[in-house]
Amino acid sequence: MDTIHTIGRRKTAVARIYVSEGKGKITINKRDLKNYFPSASLQYKVQQPLTLTKTKTAFSISVNVFGGGLTGQAEAIRLAIARALVKMDEENKAVLKPEGLLTRDPRMVERKKFGQKKARKKYQFSKR
Repeated sequence: MDTIHTIGRRKTAVARIYVSEGKGKITINKRDLKNYFPSASLQYKVQQPLTLTKTKTAFSISVNVFGGGLTGQAEAIRLAIARALVKMDEENKAVLKPEGLLTRDPRMVERKKFGQKKARKKYQFSKR
């Protein structure tokens, strides 16, 4: 098996992953998964597709991720891993699709409008 390359996005985070056969090591920006994402919930999000398909120790994954915050990056990595697993074996799609792991979340931050404090918040109005 050669290396499989996929991309995952969430908000402004972009994750490029390279999956090859290995012992289950996940490296993110040349750092270990546990060092890059200290919280257990973010580690769970990244490993969710591997857990569902029971391939946690089958592959070594190298990730380059940039943009956004930690949660956006974790969800971008999750999407990229799910796409790679489907590329490898089409049967994984039946497991991952009902969990919503193959859907690109389109929600983005709404832009700030002029004459306002934020996207929707306005400056205080004084009638008199």
